Order: sequence, then C-alpha cells, then structure tokens
Amino acid sequence: MPPRARPLPPDARRAELTDVTLRLLRVHGRAVTTRQIAEAAGVAEGTIFRVFDSKDELVDAALARAFEPGDVVARIEGIDRGQPLRGRLVDLVALLQQRFRATFDLMQKVELVGPPHHLHDSEEADAWRARLEALLADVVGDGRDGSDQLAVPVDHFVHVLRLLTFAGSHQKIADGRLLSPDQVVDTLLHGLAHPDRGRD
Repeated sequence: MPPRARPLPPDARRAELTDVTLRLLRVHGRAVTTRQIAEAAGVAEGTIFRVFDSKDELVDAALARAFEPGDVVARIEGIDRGQPLRGRLVDLVALLQQRFRATFDLMQKVELVGPPHHLHDSEEADAWRARLEALLADVVGDGRDGSDQLAVPVDHFVHVLRLLTFAGSHQKIADGRLLSPDQVVDTLLHGLAHPDRGRD
C-alpha cells in the first residue's frame, strides 16, 4: 500500500517535491521516475500530480530551484569581513567554486548546455545578478583592509575574479587541471611573474 502523505498546503508540497527531485536529478538525470521521486518524498505517486501537471513541470521547477542564487548569497553574506583581504577572497572563491561545480555536474546529468533561458533572461534574474555583484564587491571591500592595494576598480576586480573562478572550476575549460581557491586568489593578487624578475 502506498504511503499516506502527511497533510501539507499545496505550496509546501510543491517545495518539498521540488527539493527531492533536485537531489534525484543530480544522481539519475532526466531518467528519474515519478515513482522514485514519490518514494524518496515518502508520498504516493499520485500526490505528485495533485500539485504538478506533469513530470516535466516538476523537473523544470527543480532546475529553476537549482539556479536560484539564494543559498550561495546567504553563505557569502556569512563571510567574515574582519579578515584580511586574502582570507576574504579565499573564502569567497571556495564558495563560488562549490556553486559552479554543483551546477556543472547537474547540467551534465540533465544534458543542459546552459541555464534555461527563462531563468537567465528575466527581470528577477537581473535583480539577483545585481544583488550578487554588490555582495561580491562588499566582500572585496571599498577601502576596507587590503582593498586599497588593488590596481583596478573593485567592480573590475570582481569581474575578473568570477571569470577566473568559473574557468578554473570547469573540468573541460581547465583541461582537468582545476585551480584551488589559493591559486585563484594568488593569481589575482600577485600574478604569475617572478616578483624579482621582469622589472625594468
């Protein structure tokens, strides 16, 4: 006999099933079945179709959840701003790398070549990106300890940091030689030239 689902409001049920589906997509990709989802959620399979019209709608909701930046934003907000610049940057790059790698792995599992257009090109997505950019700039600091050593404006530094972190976190772009947070930060702060050579 299928399990009897505990009573939940429709929005809460949708959220629960979305989170369960996202976890299973990371393992099974699009081959995941509604039966597997129901079993993992502890509900009858028919419960899914009381709040979602189809499996495709549920999968789309799970993918939308995966691309929401809320979790990473909250974790970046928790970075200790009292650290020296290098410590703040290492913590920041480590969080961004975790996010990038989880996203890359999921995209490979579900055979996505990029974020769904409706998630990437929307007013809500633009607002999230603006908030994230402001938050990254705040971590770097504007006049805060160490940030005055930067040779470029903070917004440009953040842009290059994201590019290098993204490329250094992607197996194919990096040819399998992923960069550690320390390597990313030291490249940004000190470059790759020997400090005692190449000077006129």
